[in-house]
Amino acid sequence: MKSIILFGYMCAGKTTVGRNLAKSLGFNFYDLDWYIEDRYHKRIPEIFAEQGEEMFRNLERRMLHEVAQFENIVLACGGGTPCFSDNVDFANQCGTTVYLKASPHTIVQHLKLSHTVRPLLKNKQGQELYDFITSQLAEREPYYEKAQLTFNVDVLDSFDKINGLVNHITEVLIAHDHGKMEN
Repeated sequence: MKSIILFGYMCAGKTTVGRNLAKSLGFNFYDLDWYIEDRYHKRIPEIFAEQGEEMFRNLERRMLHEVAQFENIVLACGGGTPCFSDNVDFANQCGTTVYLKASPHTIVQHLKLSHTVRPLLKNKQGQELYDFITSQLAEREPYYEKAQLTFNVDVLDSFDKINGLVNHITEVLIAHDHGKMEN
């Protein structure tokens, strides 16, 4: 098995599931946003503010091309990563892509618990936040759905459910990888 690359909207649970999945598989875990921040010694909101979204997306693409070629990793991509350039096609060639699918309601609930500054959500609250997420998720979903595997994460409201999903994903990944070897 090469790399596992996780797609999904912000706050869908890519980092939480990704860390646990990496542990389950004995792989290393990478979060693409953290990788970028570490390499450039700046937080993502700073990069957005200083360079704009287009420059950030170019940087993000370069870093995806670097990290996705590592072996035996689980990589959590930023919510917009699959939606730009050739990122989905590239990720599909480098490893097994997994879409963690969450409803707008779930995402809003997760955002309430998150302490991360999200540049695209700045100054949005209540119904405006929900409407923005619903609209943007509809735009991004065709990219996310190009992932090789999809798992619904709307029910991840306890550690037991997270572990259950991770076990299920692990089983599916092993079967998926075994199927590739037979072809």
